[in-house]
Amino acid sequence: MAALLLGAVLLVAQPRLVPSRPAGPGGEAAGQQELLRKTAQVLDDHLPDSAAPNGSVRQLPQTIIIGVRKGGTRALLEMLSLHPDVAAAENEVHFFDWEEHYSHGLGWYLSQMPLSAPHQLTVEKTPAYFTSPKVPARVHSMNPAIRLLLILRDPSERVLSDYTQVFYNHLQKRKPYPAIEEVLVRDGRLNVDYKALNRSLYHVHMQNWLRFFPLRHIHIVDGDQLIRDPFPEIQKVERFLKLAPQIHASNFYFNKTKGFYCLRDGGRDRCLHESKGRAHPHVDPKLLNKLHEYFHEPNKKFFELVGRTFDWH
Repeated sequence: MAALLLGAVLLVAQPRLVPSRPAGPGGEAAGQQELLRKTAQVLDDHLPDSAAPNGSVRQLPQTIIIGVRKGGTRALLEMLSLHPDVAAAENEVHFFDWEEHYSHGLGWYLSQMPLSAPHQLTVEKTPAYFTSPKVPARVHSMNPAIRLLLILRDPSERVLSDYTQVFYNHLQKRKPYPAIEEVLVRDGRLNVDYKALNRSLYHVHMQNWLRFFPLRHIHIVDGDQLIRDPFPEIQKVERFLKLAPQIHASNFYFNKTKGFYCLRDGGRDRCLHESKGRAHPHVDPKLLNKLHEYFHEPNKKFFELVGRTFDWH
């Protein structure tokens, strides 16, 4: 039974799989066969939980949004979900970066995926993957042919968004949290131990991913452009994922009250949660300049690494 179901589910999906490394003859087929073998094993062990009477099934993701935190991952997932051939996991799964989850194995991971039709592309997003050292090897072990989406913003802006999220989380729990100057500065200098700074050192984390995946398997979405004009960025994502162009400019409209783009899907309008797009705290211009200076050289290294530039400070 599992073998029959596997054939129905994955034969349609096979054309999306491409070799993750420059391969010789047979390399692509070998990668596909390995993914088929792993999926068959998981289905054998978890078949009752993986199929539905209408023929839809749970599939291991063919695409993962790996980050970055506060880069716009939720917006990207919501926009990509407009496509009829995309089935997205609702929550951040944290399979590859949380030891407790990873110890449960691929069967547990599969159980977190949405039911989907055989022709649909299953996508999950966990922003912490990009900055977690163990994750690239683990993802590669599951599927070396997977396509990865990485959405990035200006590193300084991302730091401010990171702080803002943590600040409001504490506020909601009625817990105190220091002012941004207190976490960013120590002894008159930038506090390089502040985790939010490290998350914005994109070249460091990208080098880790490029040890396991070629650059052509990682599509970088310009998060700042996605905020200003989402449609062209989503078109690029469709092309990267080899999806038919099904998302249109009419699916986006600017909400003047919220100050960002919302989505229109089949006559139904929806916006991101109110926690998205919060105003950043006021930062002294001198401190902001320190941030820009701190990221100047790391940004140059990142641009060289990926062969493109971004309009960052």
